[in-house]
Amino acid sequence: MTIPELSGVHPAWLPPEAFRAIGSRRTLVLGDDVLADTVRAEVAHACARYGGTLHDDRDGAYDLVLAQDPEAGVGPEGFVLSRRDGATTVVAGGPAGLLYGLFEVVRRGEAAFGADLPAEAHRPALRRRMLDHWDNIDVHPVMGQVERGYAGGSIFWRDGGPRDLTRVRAYGRLLAACGINAVAVNNVNVHATEARLLTDRLGEVAAIADELRPYGIRVHLSVNFASPVALGGLATADPLDDGVRAWWARTTERVYETIPDFGGYVVKADSEGQPGPFAYGRDHADGANMLADALAPFGGVVHWRAFVYDHRQDWRDRSTDRARAAYDHFAPLDGRFRDNAILQVKNGPIDFQVREPVSPVIAAMPDTRLAVELQVTQEYTGQQKHVCYLAPMWREVLGFRPWGPDGRTVADVATELVAVSNVGDDPYWTGHPLAQANLYAFGRLAWAPGLDPADLLDEWIGLTFPVAGDPGRLRRVLHEIMDGSWRTYERYTAPLGVGFMVRPGHHYGPDVDGYEYTPWGTYHFADRDGVGVDRTRATGTGFTGQYPKPWSDVYESPAECPDELLLFFHHVPYGRVLHDGTTVIQHIYDTHFAGAEQAAAMRDRWEKAAGDVPPELHARVRELLDEQVRSAREWRDQINTYFFRKSGAADAHGRRIY
Repeated sequence: MTIPELSGVHPAWLPPEAFRAIGSRRTLVLGDDVLADTVRAEVAHACARYGGTLHDDRDGAYDLVLAQDPEAGVGPEGFVLSRRDGATTVVAGGPAGLLYGLFEVVRRGEAAFGADLPAEAHRPALRRRMLDHWDNIDVHPVMGQVERGYAGGSIFWRDGGPRDLTRVRAYGRLLAACGINAVAVNNVNVHATEARLLTDRLGEVAAIADELRPYGIRVHLSVNFASPVALGGLATADPLDDGVRAWWARTTERVYETIPDFGGYVVKADSEGQPGPFAYGRDHADGANMLADALAPFGGVVHWRAFVYDHRQDWRDRSTDRARAAYDHFAPLDGRFRDNAILQVKNGPIDFQVREPVSPVIAAMPDTRLAVELQVTQEYTGQQKHVCYLAPMWREVLGFRPWGPDGRTVADVATELVAVSNVGDDPYWTGHPLAQANLYAFGRLAWAPGLDPADLLDEWIGLTFPVAGDPGRLRRVLHEIMDGSWRTYERYTAPLGVGFMVRPGHHYGPDVDGYEYTPWGTYHFADRDGVGVDRTRATGTGFTGQYPKPWSDVYESPAECPDELLLFFHHVPYGRVLHDGTTVIQHIYDTHFAGAEQAAAMRDRWEKAAGDVPPELHARVRELLDEQVRSAREWRDQINTYFFRKSGAADAHGRRIY
């Protein structure tokens, strides 16, 4: 096996220099499977560059030993790391653990070969750590090659056909280095061409699987629920029909004959126009279980997305609440899903907004396997034109305790963590070079949800910029720019959890009333007297009742509701006083002025790093920061002007509002 080295593509967090510590030492690798071969190839590649040596003879003195032992007690993906008597040792519970142990040593660099280290056990908190690509084969006339992709085209397909997959193996290497072990390769909105990946174009999926397999990554496929009709010529896709069940069984058997380690299916059904079991009078458990049964003989799983709501809502009807939809559809089905059917739930009840409460579905289904879905691609958080480091948001979600301070966290409840990928064929992988940190942090948090976002940013900086002109200065600059960037973005966009206020269609930039009179259910209900959505049990949609105590009571009360979520749960007057003593309208003014100023300060700080990163990377980030500053000002002026005109309340500080 050869280690991929791409010309003209940024190495992200695996530049050659990251392997110097390993490559300059004597290393023993013991193992005889595909992933052990990958580890051996990685070490040999590093040694060829930095003068070390690779061995497979147990007799001898070594600086680094990487070996498998099924009795290690850490599971197939875990490993034990220790250092004693001048040797660093990784003992893995299985082949994948050997690979992850290698990358842990890479992360630590020279520190892995310093002082003695007592045995540390490392194992993933979540069994499956997965990325969903929203890639299309054909270029969609509206969404393009990658739906909600902000980093160029697909790395898998180009203009209707497969592309050279050399880059895919390099991608798998990056993912393995941060702990990701599964990838769904196509859009959950499965169009006609993409549906055929299940049948006559399955070879294209197999080719991708061949590139990702050496790095322990299993391939999953988004499928169209109506495939028996669209591809099989059947008259129905009824999940309880024997002929339909037999079609899925035969089709799935052929998939595993072609890709023996295939992971399973991802399904978006009865949502935003995608077909599903409702057409046949069946429910989501019926649909998911049909596919789960077809996959079960092969060890596969179906990820059934809970993103189901009425997208033809009447904006005049305040009783219909999009936030309620997932719970209303799925909570009654708890306990009816097969063990290999995984309900994939977005982290919030609306749609990846910069601020939402945690979805109540996560606490409502104790007898169902749940995957929490995050969005690494920044659809509503700046679309990778804005710096918005999302790990602090995700850490809050994973650490949220639905049953109160003494209860379990979201990370305790979830079986898996899934995210929408932010990767494309851009030379920097993610379009914005600093958006790489979001992908890296997702993988690391999926492995260990308790990790500190600032520490993860530190890891990413150290790996990505190992030969910075002034590493201390660069580290300080990047922390100053990125640590608080999520909250900065929140300050200059939609306030206090109300959400959206974006331009319909492409979702970039402000349009306060853009969705206000549409059927999509994303309203803010601003009028002359106040703003926000009444989701209380007493006078509103009743959404607060979907949470267990204490949160059902906290969110019900305007006095107790956290300020950052006030407008998500309540319609309040502009003069309502927040916990910090400011009024709602003054908070809107203050945060939007502050957010725009902070965006400008990011750009100023980046200038300090001009000599510490490659000139072309510095120029790309500077160009994007220019756009962020422009956009933040536009957000500031449109939001402030809108609410000034609605409320008639002047800014207490006399700043210009148009």
